[in-house]
Order: sequence, then structure tokens, then C-alpha cells
Amino acid sequence: MSIQATIPTDNSPYANLPPINRALFEAKASKGLTFDEIAKAIGKNEVWVAAAFYAQAKFSEEELKKVAELLGIPVAQAIGEIGEHWVPYRGLGPSPPTDPLIYRLYEGVLVYGHSIKAVIHEKFGDGIMSMIDCYVNVEKKPHPKGDRVILTFDGKFLPYAKW
Repeated sequence: MSIQATIPTDNSPYANLPPINRALFEAKASKGLTFDEIAKAIGKNEVWVAAAFYAQAKFSEEELKKVAELLGIPVAQAIGEIGEHWVPYRGLGPSPPTDPLIYRLYEGVLVYGHSIKAVIHEKFGDGIMSMIDCYVNVEKKPHPKGDRVILTFDGKFLPYAKW
């Protein structure tokens, strides 16, 4: 007997997503695919693909066609719901976050944010790191005391304008 994987799309954070995004998650679970496998099929990064599933990034029409075909979702439905006319509303969930993993990332910024800011200013000058022009990677590093998470934000430096 085969067991079909499902996800609880009727509760947070899925319940607040567009219906087609919930369908993407359900199809991904049903097919047993990882974000990395989907990303490789469309030539993107796995974190970016996950962001698109959470309606925080926007697939191009060509990417959306490939994802829909890979997952067995009607292409016309996907394009009709999150095609060229659709724009993501970025920012998902409460602030501060309540999910333990997301909260720990938030905590990292609370604890180390000022230190990171000071070091960025020393190395680059007065400006910010772009989250618009940013690549995010997650790696797993084996370690004797327990596997380590390597999280990399590779963002473009944007100096403040003077006028």
C-alpha cells in the first residue's frame, strides 16, 4: 500500500497563501520532491524556489510553466492565478515570529545585528546590504557534536545617496 504525503494547507503559514501556492505545496509533497530538485529543473536556487512557493518571490511565466508541469498542476490555472499580473506581497507571519526556527534567525539579528552593521560600515562605508539583490544559500556541514547549518546571505552593497 502506497502512502501519499500531504501537508496541512489549512493552517499557518499555508492558509494565508494564494490557493495555487497551497496547490504547489500539496503537489510537491505528493510527488516527494525537494526544493532542490524543483530548483534544478528550472535552473534556480532552492531557497529562491521555496520563497516562490511561499508567495515571497515571483516565478517568470516560463518558470511557472515548468514547475506546474513538473508537479502535474494545470499550467493555465497556475498562470491565471500567479502569472504576469500577480505581484507578491512580501513579509509572511507575525513579528516577532513565533516559529522556533524563524525566531532563532530573528534572534540572531537582534543579538548580532548591530555588530554586523558596524563591521559592514567599516568594510564598505555608509550603506546597506540589499535583500532585493541577494542570494541565500543553506548548506549542511557534518560536525562531531551535531550537524552545522551554514547560512549565507550574499547581498549587494548599496551606499546611501547624497544629494
